[in-house]
Amino acid sequence: LKLAIIGQSLFGQEVYRNLRKQGHKVVGVFTVPDKDGKADPLAMAAEKDGTPVFKFPRWRVKGKPIPEVVDAYKAVGAELNVMPFCSQFIPMNVIDHPKHGSIIYHPSILPLHRGASAINWTLIHGDKKAGFTVFWADDGLDTGPILLQRECDVEPNDTVDTLYNRFLFPEGIKAMVESVQLIADGKAPRIPQPEEGASYEGIQKKSNSKVDLAQPAEAIHNWIRGHDKVPGAWTVIDGQSVILYGSSMLGGSVPEGQPLEIEGASQPGLITKSGLVLYGTDGKALLVKNLQFEDGKMIAASKYFSSGESVSVELTDDEKKMAEEIRNIWKSILSNVPAIDDTTDFFKSGAASMDVVRLVEEVKQKCPGVQLQNEDVYMATTFQDFIQMFVRKLRGEDQEEELVIDYATKDVNNMTVKMPCQCFINGKFEDAENGKTYNSISPTDGSVICKVSYASVGDVDRAVAAAKEAYENGPWGKMNPRDRGSLLYRLADLMEEHQEELATIESIDSGAVYTLALKTHVGMSIQTFRYFAGWCDKIQGKTIPINQARPNRNLTFTKKEPLGVCAIIIPWNYPLMMLAWKSAACLAAGNTLVLKPAQVTPLTALKFAELSVKAGIPKGVINILPGSGGMVGQRLSEHPDIRKLGFTGSTPIGKQIMKSCALSNLKKVSLELGGKSPLIIFGDCDMDKAVRMGMSSVYFNKGENCIAAGRLFVEESIHDEFISRVVEELKKMKIGDPLDRSTDHGPQNHKAHLDKLLEYCEIGVKEGATLVYGGKQVDRPGFFMEPTVFTDVEDHMFIAKEESFGPVMVVSKFKDGDVDGVLQRANDTEYGLASGVFTRDISKAMYVSERLEAGTVFVNTYNKTDVASPFGGFKQSGFGKDLGEDALLEYLKTKAVTVEY
Repeated sequence: LKLAIIGQSLFGQEVYRNLRKQGHKVVGVFTVPDKDGKADPLAMAAEKDGTPVFKFPRWRVKGKPIPEVVDAYKAVGAELNVMPFCSQFIPMNVIDHPKHGSIIYHPSILPLHRGASAINWTLIHGDKKAGFTVFWADDGLDTGPILLQRECDVEPNDTVDTLYNRFLFPEGIKAMVESVQLIADGKAPRIPQPEEGASYEGIQKKSNSKVDLAQPAEAIHNWIRGHDKVPGAWTVIDGQSVILYGSSMLGGSVPEGQPLEIEGASQPGLITKSGLVLYGTDGKALLVKNLQFEDGKMIAASKYFSSGESVSVELTDDEKKMAEEIRNIWKSILSNVPAIDDTTDFFKSGAASMDVVRLVEEVKQKCPGVQLQNEDVYMATTFQDFIQMFVRKLRGEDQEEELVIDYATKDVNNMTVKMPCQCFINGKFEDAENGKTYNSISPTDGSVICKVSYASVGDVDRAVAAAKEAYENGPWGKMNPRDRGSLLYRLADLMEEHQEELATIESIDSGAVYTLALKTHVGMSIQTFRYFAGWCDKIQGKTIPINQARPNRNLTFTKKEPLGVCAIIIPWNYPLMMLAWKSAACLAAGNTLVLKPAQVTPLTALKFAELSVKAGIPKGVINILPGSGGMVGQRLSEHPDIRKLGFTGSTPIGKQIMKSCALSNLKKVSLELGGKSPLIIFGDCDMDKAVRMGMSSVYFNKGENCIAAGRLFVEESIHDEFISRVVEELKKMKIGDPLDRSTDHGPQNHKAHLDKLLEYCEIGVKEGATLVYGGKQVDRPGFFMEPTVFTDVEDHMFIAKEESFGPVMVVSKFKDGDVDGVLQRANDTEYGLASGVFTRDISKAMYVSERLEAGTVFVNTYNKTDVASPFGGFKQSGFGKDLGEDALLEYLKTKAVTVEY
């Protein structure tokens, strides 16, 4: 189609560009005049392409069309007017002139929120859904027939900016292009707008955007975010108007702070380390991060009572050269300003939000190591202030901020445990971008431990960006390997100092018996970090003799290099230990990481994040995101900036992750998946040891153990005695509070898993297996299950093939002396994680261990893992290794270098 684009802004520019890419011909662009000597982005793009551009100050005078303007428009011969963002009144003889009429983009779900401030009012009213409409222009105000609509959820802490940038801008561009194509294809609908539910609100300006503080906290929050960044909700503090930015509802306890009187507030606000706390009339609180004063100066709200101006830093010669390069960037952006001096104000010179983005990106290109954000420009608006801020960042003087943690505390196990419960991104604990939380449930009694941030896709993107920046430009990537090892040793020491607290958190969050949590969950985690800390300065390549390119000579050598940003997704059975197994090797190799703990057990991972800061791990190196696998895990597997993903979990999810990793950017993958590990007990075994270890192989950690013996094959001659002795021992087992030192068997990890185990036992009984012991939920609060024993299990049965991942012993007999027969049965599974054999005959043990198809074989022992021994499975139990040198190689790439001399 021949199109006239009538509008302005970056949105108009992107619609223009995308329509041209689709093959449509833009015969004219009609936009606003230059402002302060600067052309609108739409005009700049069109002029660059040679498209005719018209910059009319107005189309009408006293309500009547200007003939020469209308004639100039008609001369381009457009078949359709496309109006992506238009602030001017366009006459109806222009709207109706083209063959196909005119279409307009409006940022609301019409007929709701007609008018120029639709996005503002969507948030002010607390709408749960936002969206946009492409409609056919008529002579009403946003009343024309609907061509296309799209909608999205409104997140609790969305602002005008975040909603626009996340959805309305990118999806709106696509929709405008789609709408034009529908018109070109003759398929565009014209759906009359209903009048039911229609609303019209006025334009929000500075004059009418003062916030009413005498209302509930959520209404205050909605008003502030509904004006963020434009036009800005304001209140009066100490006699002057102050604009409030970055509002979020405060879900946890209110931090301590200094009172601040605010005009019209139901009670004084509080200046805290996190920002300004405001109270609603309902007693609930919200947090405001930034304040902007009448002179345009913006500060972090937490700095309100900070006295005086900061002392100016003296620039070195290199810093002066850099300052001049930045001055040239300012000149190129503020082309209307004759000269940039120290007092030049970026915004008072005509800069807009798009110029902020450009300034930040161009400065970061000049100096990649500087952590510069858009907010920094708003807080240092003059050239002198900007250079001072830049130099401080360049020197790292702004990085020693105190770690602010909104702890959940609990008096338990003769101590007060302090648990971080927010996302950990770029060295800081912060709420999820959407403000969502969920309950972490105690498996001991089903009570709520605390509320935990529920990370969003936006949080994943921010965490990956932080990890990428830390890897490419931060100190971690430049650090000597031995220094990196020292930091990991320090982290292990801190974990040891806090081992009782970590074990207590692990126990209340996962149900692990405290003594086991202390020895294994936490103890092995500490050992793992110490083991891999020692590897940091021992990662080596090798020299390789090759044929010489005579008469010259060649030297070929290999280097082991880190991969970059790695994602780690861990399960709920050993929350801290699985974190350690993967992240220690990842960090020792020099990578940065984004880790997603299991949704039901996030607390030790977040405590670990706190300890990593105390250990001196640079910001961005470690990022922890609690939340759902379907959202956070999926985004990690698809993210183009992640180069490796390590996953421990179920086989079906592992397959999905592998597919996503392949389709996205062929990222490297290691998978530790499901198992149905066979344990073969021969008649010539040490019976005492076989009973003790056989029970441990099943009931260790309540059976929530990836290498648990999923099926026991017991030789016929000892079968009955073995079962009798196991049941006798089970009757002595104490089931109870995992923090009780005498408890043998704690609760299952969560309710859904308990229900699955009970169903598993029901299937076993229905299929004809003999339930010898247990199989029921324990009659007490919490998610406790009786240790269970099944016998007479035949090879075709469900419980013979599928993993229970719980305290269920599944026993089958095999005929005396039938070694090859039992081996065939043991290997008749798609899994191959672990296996075991008990016999006094060393020849038989070696014969069986060679033929068992599993990544680990235990002989006359079980569950004996060590940080130096590789761990991982075969077949559908996955590939890749944790622990040992093999694990380190999972997080390294090999580069070959050939030199001619």
